[in-house]
Amino acid sequence: MTLLKRKSIEAVASRRPAREHRDASRGNLNARQDSRQDPRHEARMKPRFAPVTFSEMDGVRYLHFGTEWVQGAMRLRKPDAIELEYAQQMMAWLLFQSPSVDDFHVVQLGLGAAALTKFCYRQFARAKVTAVELNPAVIVAGRSMFGLREDDARLTVREQDAWDFVMDSASTAAVDTLQVDLYDATARGPVLDTTAFYRACRRVLKTPGVMTINLFGDHESFPKNIVRICDAFDNRVLVFPEVHDGNIIAMAFNGPAIDVSWETLEARADVVEAATNLPARDWVKKLRAANANQEERLVI
Repeated sequence: MTLLKRKSIEAVASRRPAREHRDASRGNLNARQDSRQDPRHEARMKPRFAPVTFSEMDGVRYLHFGTEWVQGAMRLRKPDAIELEYAQQMMAWLLFQSPSVDDFHVVQLGLGAAALTKFCYRQFARAKVTAVELNPAVIVAGRSMFGLREDDARLTVREQDAWDFVMDSASTAAVDTLQVDLYDATARGPVLDTTAFYRACRRVLKTPGVMTINLFGDHESFPKNIVRICDAFDNRVLVFPEVHDGNIIAMAFNGPAIDVSWETLEARADVVEAATNLPARDWVKKLRAANANQEERLVI
């Protein structure tokens, strides 16, 4: 089966501090910002589910929503591994948090091919893992085509709108790590991207807590999302450089300020990499290079 995937975008060496994106974009966006801060006034999109389709190439199975855009992937010989680089970077919260404590709760908004959900469930034996997915066909695909197991005491897959999850008072301060990957069939901008949504994401986080989010750098949605995430998280945002297929992962922090040497983060990366086989050393290198004014120490 021929694989159709996102166009290849060569990574450009850049220094993309979230604060610079915020400052550069604010002037153009202020006029369009909705002055109503009450999230009950948010315009809601009616669900329009695209068909869930698949392709395979070179031993990798891909998830699509009826278009050429890749929505997730699984290497058939390593079904519990995280195949795509941007999805691996979604796990960079491991540099700042340890999921080996009781009651640690990881939530995924947008199931995709279930790579992150499966990985967290398998890797962190003491953690509770929740995935929130609106499209029931994606949940069926996760279980029938991508090896997602049935729910148990630690794993919960909820057929629910991500908006409803973050707005539910029961979710307040209930999540240690929030992983956000909410795209529709066109795979351009996140389907939930308002300041109110990002503020609600912050409210569900414990103290400390970390949100990682997948953004599409080669699209007009990117700068406005950086502005809104910075607004919601008081500028406590880091970004990775763009990867080859255009994705940019951002991390936003809730809780006490972080002031840590890069050497300490490198030591932590060694531990993470040894335990998970994720490229944590590369994460530290890229975060240090991509965020201005963070060359000597990470202070955020």
